[in-house]
Amino acid sequence: MRNILTGIVLCFVGALTTNAQTVVWETQKTANRDVNDSVKDNPASADTLDTSIFIPEGFETNVESLLNSWYVHYYVKQSPQNNVQPSVRVSDEEYQNRLSRLPHIIEMPYNSIVKNYIDLYINRRSYVIEYMLGLSDFYFPMIERILDENQLPLELKYLAVVESALDPMALSRAGASGLWQFIVSTGKAYGLEINSLIDERRDPVKATYAACRYFKDMYDIYGDWNLVIASYNCGPGSVNKAIRRAGGKRDYWAIYNYLPRETRGYLPLFIAANYAMNYYAQHGLSPVSTNLPLATDTIMVNKILHFDQIAEMLNIDKEMIRALNPQYKRDIIPGYDDTPRPLLLPSTSAYAFISLGDSVYKYRAEELFTNRTYVEPGGYTAQGSNEERIVHKVRSGETMNTIANKYGVTVSDVKRWNNLRSSRLKVGSRIIIYADNGGFRISDNDSSSETSENSNTSNRITTTNSKSSNSSQLASGSFSKYKVRSGDTFASISKKSGVSVKTLMEFNKITNPKLIVGQIIKIPTT
Repeated sequence: MRNILTGIVLCFVGALTTNAQTVVWETQKTANRDVNDSVKDNPASADTLDTSIFIPEGFETNVESLLNSWYVHYYVKQSPQNNVQPSVRVSDEEYQNRLSRLPHIIEMPYNSIVKNYIDLYINRRSYVIEYMLGLSDFYFPMIERILDENQLPLELKYLAVVESALDPMALSRAGASGLWQFIVSTGKAYGLEINSLIDERRDPVKATYAACRYFKDMYDIYGDWNLVIASYNCGPGSVNKAIRRAGGKRDYWAIYNYLPRETRGYLPLFIAANYAMNYYAQHGLSPVSTNLPLATDTIMVNKILHFDQIAEMLNIDKEMIRALNPQYKRDIIPGYDDTPRPLLLPSTSAYAFISLGDSVYKYRAEELFTNRTYVEPGGYTAQGSNEERIVHKVRSGETMNTIANKYGVTVSDVKRWNNLRSSRLKVGSRIIIYADNGGFRISDNDSSSETSENSNTSNRITTTNSKSSNSSQLASGSFSKYKVRSGDTFASISKKSGVSVKTLMEFNKITNPKLIVGQIIKIPTT
């Protein structure tokens, strides 16, 4: 898809107004006509029509991307045999008859150009059709639902076949990405989020909604689906230029010779995709078998989450998570309460995720998320043996002055230590204080100081390694033994025993949560 922004679209609306209803009726009356009927009034007559086959750049690039991607190798159980078989001879009349029988709103005429592209799919790229047939079982139901929701022709789903070969990870040389091959600027113009962690052009659902908005915008301008499809490839600017050069004719085949060379093959390729994906069996082709989970559920994630946490806690292959959620570029889902993110999982794994609750988010969180949200600037650390760092929790009625006076510091010091511009404080917030304690710990039972949180209040001895101490206590306790059965996970054992996943792993000194049938797990009883 080319760089087509909404602003560019709107600038042509005034110049290209037409009665859309009339065009729709004309389309219905002329459905499935031969191309010679529509080019007879074109200054470039049917005799001079450029009938050479030209394969769009995106087609070759995305077919190559599909066949070499980890995504396909992961999902496909058995690759096509690629046996060279004699071509099934089909007469022109039969091709035309088969196309006419397809349920469609978008007209699909037959001619020698369309025939060349059908041959490309059915004979020269037959293995690609078999791959896409296998993937279509997963993607087409979703695409059809969204097209139907937007009251658009369902045959538009085959544009995704032409654009990306149904590979949501497809990336063209021009930087277009996803099932619908949006470039960055067009994707953002149609509401897709693209940043260091997320690329919603690769989100099959959101990208399909964006494509539907584009289709509607273009149909409002042209009132003709063939011109909408042409604009999807070359942009409305090139289509409008071709219309002007053709003397104002607004028919794809009438302006055919005036379109960019790549776009001339775009609609015939779309018609050929419709034919090949529906009549593959008549040509001896069959879908590849895939591992695609047809039963899936979407979970809205409202906390930051890593694919490793999901894979290890749910005992699911991380490649499966990546394939189902290709929009997350770094295996990180940046979910927040005000911006929840979708996570697509096989249905059984989705139920397990819900049952585990917050334990999935907490698992290995400190290890996987190392980005610091706050850093103490150099120069504000303790200057002497009598200076103590305290984290004070603001209570109702406290002000900056009362807190500063309490610890014997100035208001300007408190602001500087906490990088504050205002003296206003929020109840429950925490501020850092560096106080001169005269060699003694400052006792404040209500404050959340780092020294008091991990200290014994009677003798002020700080615990230096509470985690190690806890693990040691667990290791010395009594326990029962559990033999791992097929289908067991730490989460299921935790639920049966009433002992947390974290405690089970620490007690058994296990870092990898994947279990082996027959493995003995110790369950602490104290």
